[in-house]
Amino acid sequence: MNTPHVVVVMGVAGTGKTTIGPLLAERLGVPYAEGDDFHPPANIAKMSAGTPLEDADRWPWLDAIGRWAHSRAGLGGVVSSSALKRSYRDRLRAEAPGAVFVHLTGDRALIESRMSHRQGHFMPAKLLDSQFATLQPLGPDELGVEVDVSGGPEEIADRALEALRALPSPEATAS
Repeated sequence: MNTPHVVVVMGVAGTGKTTIGPLLAERLGVPYAEGDDFHPPANIAKMSAGTPLEDADRWPWLDAIGRWAHSRAGLGGVVSSSALKRSYRDRLRAEAPGAVFVHLTGDRALIESRMSHRQGHFMPAKLLDSQFATLQPLGPDELGVEVDVSGGPEEIADRALEALRALPSPEATAS
């Protein structure tokens, strides 16, 4: 990875996007943007009430993340986004064609345990089932890597960095 990628750290709630994203950005020497910060207040209220978002709720959020990612093209950056469906990742790639995805994956029991222990987050653990039901793993034609979330944050970030280093540079993927 010679030229910095714009990396989207994705996965269901509780996989550690907000923890791993900044660690990965630090290792890459690029800025980090928290995907949850791009949600309009109505989305946060809906999720806080335990109501899953619909696609119509997600489009403006994904477009805002995509615009940030586009602004970092050629410079590199890391942003978190659940990006659970292929159509969501396609929407992000429409704004930022060179985006690469780090899909944080893990055992449902581990993820639920982590969600039940975190404090002050608007996403309740009861929405985890809807997250897993919505999840469409990366397709073979999507530039990205899967990274297991077992172990500590430093170990996970190191695995993500190692997997990203094995990817071709953005110039090679643009052709």
